[in-house]
Amino acid sequence: MQVFKLCIKVLEKNKTAMLIYIFIFLVISVMISRLSVSKPQTGYADVKTDIAFLSEENTPLVNGLKQELSKSANFVTVADQTEALQDALYFRDVTYIVRIPKGFTERFLKGENVRIEKTTVPDSVYGAYLDMKINRYLTTAALYAKYGGGMPQKKLVSLLKSDLDQTVSVTLKPEKVRSAETVESGGTGTTFTMYYFNYLAYVLPAVLIFGIGAIMQVFNNRDLSLRSFCSPITARNYNFQFLLANIVFCIVCWAILLIPCALLDPKHFFSRATSFLLLNSFAFLLSAGGLSYLIGNLVKNRSAISALSNVCSLGPSFIGGVFIPRLMLSDTVLKIASFTPTYWYVKANEQIEALGTFDFSNLASSYGCMAVEAGFAVAFLALGLTAGKKTRVAG
Repeated sequence: MQVFKLCIKVLEKNKTAMLIYIFIFLVISVMISRLSVSKPQTGYADVKTDIAFLSEENTPLVNGLKQELSKSANFVTVADQTEALQDALYFRDVTYIVRIPKGFTERFLKGENVRIEKTTVPDSVYGAYLDMKINRYLTTAALYAKYGGGMPQKKLVSLLKSDLDQTVSVTLKPEKVRSAETVESGGTGTTFTMYYFNYLAYVLPAVLIFGIGAIMQVFNNRDLSLRSFCSPITARNYNFQFLLANIVFCIVCWAILLIPCALLDPKHFFSRATSFLLLNSFAFLLSAGGLSYLIGNLVKNRSAISALSNVCSLGPSFIGGVFIPRLMLSDTVLKIASFTPTYWYVKANEQIEALGTFDFSNLASSYGCMAVEAGFAVAFLALGLTAGKKTRVAG
């Protein structure tokens, strides 16, 4: 087993760098998984900001505007002095100042071009949002004033309130709606384990590319290759030992990366759903191993391999649903991501997460995703073998 032992020696020589990679990636994955569970992204939430509302007149229209702004703002009392207002903005006691000039309501209802004075923190998101609220209120009020036949202000404000109180409910729906009984019936739900398995798509490729790349650098060395072919070891035995060493390395890395999840979330890790997540992660392991073998045969520079390990792990993670939920990504991005195994890995995880009953009919789509991942593994391996053969011939 000389070839196998040489592979192990190469890995041992690079173990410090790989352990640093594993440690850093584990820390990042655990931290993000923890934060994702403690602060899940449930959708948009209206956040109120502090503003100063200064009015030189007291009319139903102005009071209605103030009431409408109260839905998105907290009113802070600030002295109506230039220096006090500037200090309030500078120290962020308020982010927006509204001033209604005297005679505004009368001129506005007559259809004259009159403006509200406002001062805001530069490039403030809250300022832009409040501008939209004010413009919406005044635009609607102008329509009622123009076509309302001189209706009283109180009625106009009442109609405005009725119109602006109407909202539209927007719901992001996944491919399969999560059942309320998912966790109770053996599913993982949105748990630490679920997030952690998703982040394996970020960790595994980086570690495997670095490790297998180091092995390939040694074995693609021209002098070593010539010595190997002159040795009494048959080509079949040589390839078997080499492949065995890489398989052992991949499985050991996979097992090491799963241990923290089992320790930090044993309740959900040892559930029925996790067995399918493990199967999916193993399919992804095959594709990550195949990609590592391909890169190892194409790239000869150690620094380039290190850079590619970061690119090939981060890039697909951003567009494949690891760091940003797939529901938030555009169709164009998802179509591009579908050419990576990460997309299919995350898709299968989400489908497994949504299941309450684990039978073949429900798992068929997830098995299909795993098959695609295995197909990527075969394609990467075939390309890697072709690239390796050309390298040996050229050498």
